[in-house]
Amino acid sequence: MDDISQLPTLLKRRIQAQVIGPIYAEMVAAVGEEAASAILDSAIRKAAIAEGKAFAAKAPGGVTSMADFIKVYELWTHDGSLEIEVLEASDTAFNFDVTRCRYAESYRAMGLAHIGHLMSCNRDGTFCQGYDPAIKMDRQHTIMGGAPRCTFRYSYEGEGESGSTTGAGGD
Repeated sequence: MDDISQLPTLLKRRIQAQVIGPIYAEMVAAVGEEAASAILDSAIRKAAIAEGKAFAAKAPGGVTSMADFIKVYELWTHDGSLEIEVLEASDTAFNFDVTRCRYAESYRAMGLAHIGHLMSCNRDGTFCQGYDPAIKMDRQHTIMGGAPRCTFRYSYEGEGESGSTTGAGGD
Protein backbone atom coordinates (compact mmCIF):
# COMPACT_ATOMS: atom_id res chain seq x y z
CA MET A 1 0.00 0.00 0.00
CA ASP A 2 1.77 3.11 -1.25
CA ASP A 3 -0.85 5.65 -0.14
CA ILE A 4 -1.07 5.89 3.65
CA SER A 5 -4.34 7.80 3.30
CA GLN A 6 -5.88 4.40 2.57
CA LEU A 7 -4.92 3.05 5.99
CA PRO A 8 -7.71 2.89 8.57
CA THR A 9 -7.68 6.21 10.43
CA LEU A 10 -7.42 4.64 13.88
CA LEU A 11 -4.28 2.75 12.78
CA LYS A 12 -2.80 5.98 11.37
CA ARG A 13 -3.50 7.81 14.64
CA ARG A 14 -1.86 5.03 16.69
CA ILE A 15 1.24 5.11 14.49
CA GLN A 16 1.36 8.90 14.69
CA ALA A 17 0.95 8.78 18.48
CA GLN A 18 3.92 6.41 18.80
CA VAL A 19 6.06 9.09 17.15
CA ILE A 20 4.39 12.18 18.60
CA GLY A 21 4.42 10.96 22.22
CA PRO A 22 8.22 10.92 22.65
CA ILE A 23 8.64 14.13 20.62
CA TYR A 24 6.05 15.86 22.81
CA ALA A 25 7.85 14.68 25.96
CA GLU A 26 11.11 16.15 24.66
CA MET A 27 9.38 19.43 23.78
CA VAL A 28 7.92 19.62 27.29
CA ALA A 29 11.40 19.12 28.76
CA ALA A 30 12.86 21.79 26.48
CA VAL A 31 10.16 24.47 26.39
CA GLY A 32 7.55 23.55 28.99
CA GLU A 33 4.11 21.97 28.75
CA GLU A 34 2.23 25.09 27.66
CA ALA A 35 4.55 25.85 24.74
CA ALA A 36 4.82 22.19 23.74
CA SER A 37 1.03 21.86 23.69
CA ALA A 38 0.71 25.02 21.60
CA ILE A 39 3.27 23.74 19.08
CA LEU A 40 1.56 20.34 18.83
CA ASP A 41 -1.87 21.96 18.54
CA SER A 42 -0.71 24.23 15.70
CA ALA A 43 1.03 21.42 13.82
CA ILE A 44 -1.95 19.04 14.06
CA ARG A 45 -4.41 21.75 13.00
CA LYS A 46 -2.28 22.57 9.94
CA ALA A 47 -2.12 18.87 9.08
CA ALA A 48 -5.91 18.57 9.44
CA ILE A 49 -6.50 21.50 7.09
CA ALA A 50 -4.11 19.97 4.54
CA GLU A 51 -5.90 16.63 4.87
CA GLY A 52 -9.25 18.38 4.37
CA LYS A 53 -7.94 20.01 1.18
CA ALA A 54 -6.72 16.64 -0.09
CA PHE A 55 -10.14 15.08 0.50
CA ALA A 56 -11.86 18.06 -1.13
CA ALA A 57 -9.75 17.54 -4.24
CA LYS A 58 -11.13 14.00 -4.45
CA ALA A 59 -14.77 15.12 -4.17
CA PRO A 60 -16.93 14.19 -7.17
CA GLY A 61 -16.37 16.82 -9.85
CA GLY A 62 -14.28 18.81 -7.37
CA VAL A 63 -17.48 19.92 -5.64
CA THR A 64 -17.71 19.34 -1.90
CA SER A 65 -21.03 18.75 -0.20
CA MET A 66 -22.43 17.68 3.13
CA ALA A 67 -23.40 14.36 1.53
CA ASP A 68 -19.81 13.75 0.43
CA PHE A 69 -18.53 14.90 3.84
CA ILE A 70 -20.79 12.30 5.50
CA LYS A 71 -19.23 9.61 3.28
CA VAL A 72 -15.74 10.75 4.34
CA TYR A 73 -16.81 10.19 7.96
CA GLU A 74 -17.03 6.47 7.25
CA LEU A 75 -13.21 6.43 7.24
CA TRP A 76 -13.14 7.66 10.85
CA THR A 77 -15.73 5.14 12.02
CA HIS A 78 -14.20 2.18 10.14
CA ASP A 79 -14.04 -1.10 12.08
CA GLY A 80 -15.87 0.40 15.05
CA SER A 81 -13.29 3.11 15.68
CA LEU A 82 -16.21 5.32 16.63
CA GLU A 83 -19.63 4.06 17.63
CA ILE A 84 -22.12 6.74 16.74
CA GLU A 85 -25.82 7.51 17.04
CA VAL A 86 -26.84 9.61 14.04
CA LEU A 87 -29.43 12.24 14.95
CA GLU A 88 -29.65 13.97 11.56
CA ALA A 89 -27.99 13.52 8.18
CA SER A 90 -29.15 15.92 5.47
CA ASP A 91 -27.79 18.31 2.84
CA THR A 92 -27.31 20.98 5.51
CA ALA A 93 -26.66 19.09 8.76
CA PHE A 94 -24.84 16.08 10.12
CA ASN A 95 -25.51 15.65 13.82
CA PHE A 96 -24.49 12.66 15.86
CA ASP A 97 -23.21 11.55 19.22
CA VAL A 98 -20.19 9.31 19.68
CA THR A 99 -20.99 6.71 22.31
CA ARG A 100 -17.65 4.88 22.12
CA CYS A 101 -14.33 6.33 20.97
CA ARG A 102 -11.54 3.86 20.35
CA TYR A 103 -9.24 6.79 19.60
CA ALA A 104 -9.58 7.93 23.23
CA GLU A 105 -9.20 4.34 24.42
CA SER A 106 -6.00 3.95 22.37
CA TYR A 107 -4.44 7.15 23.67
CA ARG A 108 -5.26 6.17 27.25
CA ALA A 109 -3.71 2.73 26.73
CA MET A 110 -0.59 4.39 25.30
CA GLY A 111 -0.34 6.76 28.28
CA LEU A 112 -1.11 9.74 26.04
CA ALA A 113 -4.61 10.68 27.20
CA HIS A 114 -3.31 14.11 28.26
CA ILE A 115 -2.62 15.02 24.61
CA GLY A 116 -5.27 12.90 22.90
CA HIS A 117 -7.47 15.94 22.36
CA LEU A 118 -4.60 17.62 20.52
CA MET A 119 -3.88 14.59 18.34
CA SER A 120 -7.48 13.76 17.39
CA CYS A 121 -10.31 15.92 18.75
CA ASN A 122 -8.87 19.19 17.47
CA ARG A 123 -8.79 17.76 13.95
CA ASP A 124 -12.56 17.38 13.71
CA GLY A 125 -13.65 20.95 13.13
CA THR A 126 -10.33 22.06 11.66
CA PHE A 127 -10.57 19.45 8.89
CA CYS A 128 -13.62 21.37 7.61
CA GLN A 129 -11.52 24.50 7.06
CA GLY A 130 -9.64 22.62 4.37
CA TYR A 131 -12.49 20.48 3.09
CA ASP A 132 -15.23 23.12 2.83
CA PRO A 133 -15.12 26.20 5.07
CA ALA A 134 -18.93 26.48 4.86
CA ILE A 135 -19.17 23.34 7.01
CA LYS A 136 -18.96 24.34 10.66
CA MET A 137 -18.76 22.09 13.70
CA ASP A 138 -20.07 22.67 17.18
CA ARG A 139 -19.19 20.20 19.91
CA GLN A 140 -19.91 20.75 23.56
CA HIS A 141 -18.60 17.46 25.02
CA THR A 142 -15.99 14.80 24.27
CA ILE A 143 -15.25 11.39 25.67
CA MET A 144 -11.57 12.39 25.62
CA GLY A 145 -12.50 15.26 27.95
CA GLY A 146 -14.32 12.92 30.34
CA ALA A 147 -17.92 13.19 29.08
CA PRO A 148 -19.95 10.02 28.48
CA ARG A 149 -20.32 10.95 24.79
CA CYS A 150 -19.07 13.36 22.15
CA THR A 151 -21.63 15.72 20.67
CA PHE A 152 -20.90 16.45 17.01
CA ARG A 153 -23.08 19.05 15.30
CA TYR A 154 -22.03 19.88 11.76
CA SER A 155 -23.93 22.47 9.76
CA TYR A 156 -23.59 23.88 6.29
CA GLU A 157 -23.46 27.65 6.71
CA GLY A 158 -22.97 28.72 3.10
CA GLU A 159 -25.47 30.54 0.95
CA GLY A 160 -27.52 28.55 -1.52
CA GLU A 161 -26.69 24.92 -2.21
CA SER A 162 -24.25 22.91 -0.14
CA GLY A 163 -20.94 22.59 -1.89
CA SER A 164 -17.85 24.45 -2.92
CA THR A 165 -16.34 24.39 -6.36
CA THR A 166 -13.01 25.50 -4.94
CA GLY A 167 -12.89 22.33 -2.91
CA ALA A 168 -10.78 23.85 -0.20
CA GLY A 169 -11.51 27.48 0.46
CA GLY A 170 -9.70 29.95 2.67
CA ASP A 171 -6.28 29.54 4.10
